[in-house]
Amino acid sequence: MVNRAPLDGVRVVDLSSTFMGPYCTMLLAQWGADVVKVEPPEGDVVRAIGDSRGLGPVFLNVNRGKRGIVLDLKADGVAEVLERLVAGADVVVHNLHPEVAPRLKVTGEDVLRTNARAVHRALRGFGRGGPYQYRSAYDDVIQAVGGMAALQGKPGGPAEYVRTVAADKTVGLMAAAAVLAALHGRDASGQGQIVEVPMLETMAGFLLLEQQGGWVFDPPAGPVGYARTESPHRRPCRIKDGYLAVMIYTNPQWRAFFEAIGRPELAADPKYRTIRERTEHIDELYTLVNAELETRTTAEWQAELDARDIPAARVNAVSDLFDDPRLTSTGFFEHVDHPVAGPLRLPRPAVPLGAAPSPVRHAPSLGEHSVEVAAELGFAPAEIERLLGAGVLRDAAVPTEH
Repeated sequence: MVNRAPLDGVRVVDLSSTFMGPYCTMLLAQWGADVVKVEPPEGDVVRAIGDSRGLGPVFLNVNRGKRGIVLDLKADGVAEVLERLVAGADVVVHNLHPEVAPRLKVTGEDVLRTNARAVHRALRGFGRGGPYQYRSAYDDVIQAVGGMAALQGKPGGPAEYVRTVAADKTVGLMAAAAVLAALHGRDASGQGQIVEVPMLETMAGFLLLEQQGGWVFDPPAGPVGYARTESPHRRPCRIKDGYLAVMIYTNPQWRAFFEAIGRPELAADPKYRTIRERTEHIDELYTLVNAELETRTTAEWQAELDARDIPAARVNAVSDLFDDPRLTSTGFFEHVDHPVAGPLRLPRPAVPLGAAPSPVRHAPSLGEHSVEVAAELGFAPAEIERLLGAGVLRDAAVPTEH
């Protein structure tokens, strides 16, 4: 029996750029899909971040496993190439502005007219309808309007952004899940469908899961928010030789912790007996925890808490991840040789699906597979030369400016 990746045979046309869409399609590629990344002549904007050759760290990470072609979407004659791409696709992904997609004829309605079995997935800042539908959006904007920036800031202080593109990556994950669900539905019905993934609605639902508080009731029965995450004392704890993150949550875990610090009677304290009571007194409880943890070292606390099944871990800097004992022992990082960028160290798929290995295809140089893909679409050599000569199609041999 031949092991196959779960999305083997699925063709994805990726018209997206920057972080969100490419993250989604990278996941699909890791699960076996043939992803054809379509770029403009100047390339995806993230190519230029951190490398003058157009193969910067972000691009190399988020576009692994894909083939790359260059199409000038403004050129006369591009429609015939796009139409063939769509006709042969199982999934079409883009994050084009809602006023641009109709001009290129890649709206959901356009795609399904060409290919009734295709899953059309548009990533938008805001969903259809309402006052925001034509606004542009990036991660920072969605963190702001979706409530995350205000929540991240200190109470009464200025709003702050999460120091990673949290909205882009969260929505990219949601989009990958939506694609898989739509493909499953197509297997049953034989019909493709339009899937739109709005950033604001996705992130608002993500945030409100635990932050809606009393406003889950109508009329509200209390304030919004979740006391545990709002506590100013919720932070990595200072210990003798650094910082430790400790998450004590369940009744057994709190009993075990109180025993570990020699104060088992606290488990019977009316303020600490249940999760509801502990949440109401969370500042006082976290103050107690922080004071106790300062008395021992990382190694001492880790051994103590592991023995009592209380989740805890040292605080890693980003650079520490490359030497983390768990990540190194499990082979989380793979070493590959890129034909242009040279030796690379990249994270493996966190969730490998199926018995087949993850794709080893490197992130493409600009236009690396243009001719190859055009030939697969049925264009004869002379037609490919015509498209190249007209500037509709570009290949890696044609220099472009960044």
